[in-house]
Order: sequence, then C-alpha cells, then structure tokens
Amino acid sequence: MIPGMNKKQMKQMERQMKKMGMKMDELQGVQEVIIRFEDKELIIDNPNVSLMNIMGQETYQVEGKAREVELEYEIEIPDEDVEMVANSAGVSADKAREALEECKGDLAEAIMKLNQ
Repeated sequence: MIPGMNKKQMKQMERQMKKMGMKMDELQGVQEVIIRFEDKELIIDNPNVSLMNIMGQETYQVEGKAREVELEYEIEIPDEDVEMVANSAGVSADKAREALEECKGDLAEAIMKLNQ
C-alpha cells in the first residue's frame, strides 16, 4: 500500500491500473532483499515488496530500511604469480606477494607499484 493513501483511493487506483493493463500484487513472506554491488551489499530486512506487471514487464518495488555491508574478499594468489612479479620487479617473494595482495591479484599493477 502506498503511504498516505486510504482504502477508497487505493481501490480507485487499482481500477485505473487494471484498465491500463497494469497489475500490482503485494509479495507475502519476504524476509530480506539483498542488492549486491562490487564492493558492498545493501540488505533490507523485513521489507514490503510489491510486484507490478505492466504489459508483461515486471517491476519490483521494495520498501524498508537498508543497512550497508562492506564486502571483504580474500584473494588466493598462486605461487607462479608471486614468482613472476618478484622476477619482473627484482624484489623478494614476500614483497611481491604483499604487492599482489594490495593490488587484488593484478599482476601488471603490482609490478608497476614495485618499480616506482
């Protein structure tokens, strides 16, 4: 239901939507909605979720309070990559591994960083 709208207004709106080929349903039992980005997630607990169907196109409306969670990835760096960076930059394997971890496994970026 749309905030600030009484039941009579809601029924009128539903009739108009039906005339235009639109259908809106409230989804029951939704526990959480997660919107995932590259580096974070937005988590909405106990949301109100509505599904609107307009001429076969589905649109979801989500209402609720979101909390942001930063994602932490642990990158597995192969020994071959460490060896290649160490040889290319002329540094120890420990320094090469550290640079690769800082650069999230990007070989070229790690080599450039060590050569500065």
